[in-house]
Amino acid sequence: MTISMIVPSYNQAKFLRETLESLINQQGVAPHEREIIVIDGGSQDGSVEIIREFAPHLVYWVSERDRGQTHALEKGFARATGELQGWLCSDDVLEPDALRTVLDAFTADPQLQFLYGDASWIDEESRLLKHKKEIPFNWFIWAYDHNYIPQPSAFWRRELFQAVGGLDESLHLAMDCDLWARFAQRTEPRHLRKVLSRMRLYADQKTTRLLDKSKQERRAVCERYGARFGDRWRPLAAKGLRVGWKFATGCYW
Repeated sequence: MTISMIVPSYNQAKFLRETLESLINQQGVAPHEREIIVIDGGSQDGSVEIIREFAPHLVYWVSERDRGQTHALEKGFARATGELQGWLCSDDVLEPDALRTVLDAFTADPQLQFLYGDASWIDEESRLLKHKKEIPFNWFIWAYDHNYIPQPSAFWRRELFQAVGGLDESLHLAMDCDLWARFAQRTEPRHLRKVLSRMRLYADQKTTRLLDKSKQERRAVCERYGARFGDRWRPLAAKGLRVGWKFATGCYW
C-alpha cells in the first residue's frame, strides 16, 4: 500500500525544509510506500532551490503560477497514484511515525475509508505550544461549533476522494471542511487518539491572517450540508457538548 502526500506551497522557504524533512524521514516507511508531490505556486523566496535539493525523494514537483492553494492541491491529487492520500501544508510537519501509523491502520481494516488523528500546535520557531486532543466525529458538534478535524492529521482512501469529486476550487480557506463534510456523507470518520502532526500558528499564517473570511467560508459550507444558524441554541449546545466530551475523556490534560 502506498500513501500519496501533496505539499502545496508558495513563498514558504522559511518552513519548507522542515516540512519536507518530516515527510522523507518517516520511521519504518519504505520509499515505495510513499509518494511525495510538491506543487509550488511560482515562489520567489528560495523555495525552488529547496525543492530541487529534495527532488530525488519526490515523485513529481513543479513551480508555476496557479489559481491558489485549492487549485495546487487539485493538480497534486491528479498526479497521485497511492491508495491512500493526504496533504501537508508547507508550514506544518508530520510526527516521525505518522505515515507508518496510517498505513498500518488502513491495512488492518479494509473497510476504513477516512481517518483523522490528533495534532500539536507549534509556533514560528517550531516550539511546542500545546497538544490538541480531539473527540470522535459528531456531525452536530462539528457543524455548529468547530471543524475539529486537524487537516494535516487527516488521511483517506483515493477511491473516497474520487467518489466525492475531489476539492471545491471555489473555496480558498474551508476546502478541507467541505471535503470532510462530503466524506462524512459516505462513511463514518474514524478518530485515532494519537498525535500525527504539528500545526504551525503564527501571525502571517493564512488562516490566522484571514480568520474572519475563514469563519464565513466554514459557515457557508456547513449551511450547504444542512446546518441552520438562525438561532443561538445550536452553537451553544454544540460548544457545551464538545467541552463536556473533552473533559470527560481527558482531552484537556
